[in-house]
Amino acid sequence: MSRLAQTEGLTDVQQEILATVRAFVDKEILPVATELEHRDEYPSQIVDGLKDLGIFGLMIPEEYGGLGESLLTYALTVEEIARGWMSVSGIINTHFIVAYMIKQHGTQEQKDYFLPRMAAGDVRGAFSMSEPGLGSDVSAIRTKAVREGDAYVLNGQKMWLTNGGSANLVAVLCRSDEGQPQDAPAHRSMTTFLIEKEPGFGPNPKVTGLTVPGKIEKMGYKGVDTTELILEDVRVPADRVLGGSGGRGFYQMMDGVEVGRVNVAARGCGVARRAFELGVAYAQQRQTFGKPIAQHQAIQFKLAEMGTKVEAAHQMMVSAARKKDSGQRNDLEAGMAKYLAAEYCKEVVEDAFRIHGGYGFSKEYEIERLYREAPMLLIGEGTAEIQKMIIGRRLLEEYKIQS
Repeated sequence: MSRLAQTEGLTDVQQEILATVRAFVDKEILPVATELEHRDEYPSQIVDGLKDLGIFGLMIPEEYGGLGESLLTYALTVEEIARGWMSVSGIINTHFIVAYMIKQHGTQEQKDYFLPRMAAGDVRGAFSMSEPGLGSDVSAIRTKAVREGDAYVLNGQKMWLTNGGSANLVAVLCRSDEGQPQDAPAHRSMTTFLIEKEPGFGPNPKVTGLTVPGKIEKMGYKGVDTTELILEDVRVPADRVLGGSGGRGFYQMMDGVEVGRVNVAARGCGVARRAFELGVAYAQQRQTFGKPIAQHQAIQFKLAEMGTKVEAAHQMMVSAARKKDSGQRNDLEAGMAKYLAAEYCKEVVEDAFRIHGGYGFSKEYEIERLYREAPMLLIGEGTAEIQKMIIGRRLLEEYKIQS
């Protein structure tokens, strides 16, 4: 185990979980990740292995068949998996967010119905906020839900669903003005719907009017499917409104996104750690001017900066996770962790790329894959600019001058 990115105060159970995941990553993910990524192939065998380890139920309470672990355990697990291949961490992230939202906000019937099957990995979750042209402006969503008797009719187009094709449960945020005054703020007229569907692409055989057109082609973050979601007169029973009543969707989604931002920070930590491992190893093997390039001061400076960034991002991510676990508001810390880890990840990966020289540009070397994956962290779960807005506003709240 490396000296960097260690976490103090873990229980024996947490250490055992992380050791198991780390061994799985080294044996089952790292040897095949680059090949699968270049083929843009869904890692079915890896996902089945994680299912067997119980990872899909990591944060789901024991009463529903899960392991009942903390956000910190989840984040550290994601860090280990992202070190192997970031796309795999994306497959479990959206599942975790939906499970978390159901655990925190669902009705008892929804918890009893979904959580045991999610813990077993038989139900895989995806969540959907964004829309074409929407970006980070969640309040501007147009997908509409209209109440008709004991059901809602949904119409609209959603975008950027991770697991959109492979998932069989999607949490979808829609505008639903039912019971709201005309001048109500936009965030009070949103509702989250839990839609069960069949995995796959095209018109869905289980849900009339629901279509997943196909995978969106991406420069990186391959293997995991990222999709659109088209809803045309999709009927959703009223008992599949998350929490049983409308108007709370924005708060439910933002609560889930706080967990997601800790996850993105953890992914950045994992990718940065792997980039550092690759860079420090190559620097000791590659020779120029009669000695390993690690003995050149210029490379030592790079390694020093990279290692410091790996350590700083990890500790900030751990702090944000622990704050959420303590029951405190952590949007400031999660925003800071996500922002810093994503930026540092990009910088550490680029420095590792530079250390590799021309070989970093070759698909034969793993750093080429990391170089294409790192930019996704700058925009996933809210762009760096959105994080800075959140951080700035929260700091002004905390340090407001008292008149």
